[in-house]
Amino acid sequence: MKASAFVYPWDVNGDPEAGGRIAELGVQQATLASAYHSTRALTPRHPRHRIVTAEHAAVLYPTDTRWQGRELRPYAAGDWAPGDAYGEAAAALADAGLEVHTWVVLAHNSRLGADHPDTSVVNAYGDRYPWAPCIAQPATRAYLVDLAAEAAVRPGARGTELESLGWYGLTHLHAHDKTAGIGLGDAGQYLMSLCFCPTCRQGYGEQGADAEELASAVRAALEPVWQGAPSDGGWAGVEKLLGDAHATTTRAWRDDRARTLQETAVAAVRAAAPDGFQVLLHADPVSYHVGANAGVDPRYILSVADGVVVPCAGGTGLLTPFAEQARDGAVLAANFTVVSGMGGRPGALAADAARARGLGATELRLYHAGLASDGDLAEVRSALAGL
Repeated sequence: MKASAFVYPWDVNGDPEAGGRIAELGVQQATLASAYHSTRALTPRHPRHRIVTAEHAAVLYPTDTRWQGRELRPYAAGDWAPGDAYGEAAAALADAGLEVHTWVVLAHNSRLGADHPDTSVVNAYGDRYPWAPCIAQPATRAYLVDLAAEAAVRPGARGTELESLGWYGLTHLHAHDKTAGIGLGDAGQYLMSLCFCPTCRQGYGEQGADAEELASAVRAALEPVWQGAPSDGGWAGVEKLLGDAHATTTRAWRDDRARTLQETAVAAVRAAAPDGFQVLLHADPVSYHVGANAGVDPRYILSVADGVVVPCAGGTGLLTPFAEQARDGAVLAANFTVVSGMGGRPGALAADAARARGLGATELRLYHAGLASDGDLAEVRSALAGL
């Protein structure tokens, strides 16, 4: 069962032992970030630093001329990943015998939202989410498609994994976050993630709804939630809060915008890539879900991409809808957190992997080789040796 470990360039560059240490885990592949959001990351084994602060979303390589004269374009990294940090790390990992795939974060970019506020999702109350670009806006879609193609197809890469290629919403791991005081539930999260920017307002109108009436209905539906009333789970909970007609309108618009963006971005990557280049999406099998694992229709997305990377930190149940639709040769990668300090279970990896394989998983993804302790990595080595 092929396994890959996620890794950042700053985990590798400046540490001559990093490539060998990752290969010795028993993985065959490294999934290396080439475009990533802002973060503060621990580097527990690096000879020169222990904390890396990536101050804003950035590409970790030099961009090409496609961005000249464009208002929306990628940001260069600062001193946390200077120059061609991705290329340097990729070469070291390849020298260690690892197959290297790119890891590309797309519709998650707080710097873009700060510099270009009109690109952001706007909720029914008029609040902007600067971390969440609205994927319905034409200029933002063009930016994301070109970023996907450039960041995915780096020299020597054998494939890519595209993260957040879909709607982002309210939920966001934010500095000093204070948003958990009300339990929104699945339905409340959906309503708080609906976008009412001018493009989306027009889109709702094309679906036969008055955007202002829809926004008012969303606010009214959320009022009991603010008062502490629990909301039902699943899509039935959305329909109960918002009403069937409004719920259907919003989902039709959002599903179309996400699907067509995914299709266009994957096509752009393939057009830029050599033959045999693998394209995977980080995905959730419920199309109205938002976040880093884009909500998708399993049958549709497996007709577009070569496969999916599925979050399994909370269990392996999300694999089943994809396995039921997977064609021969499709990649179904089960993504497990192996950092115990972040809630991972490296000691249970062997059992988790066996369970995932029984549900149809063909590969493993391990989050994250650079963040894990020595003890976590020792447990990973032991688990992979037994598979």
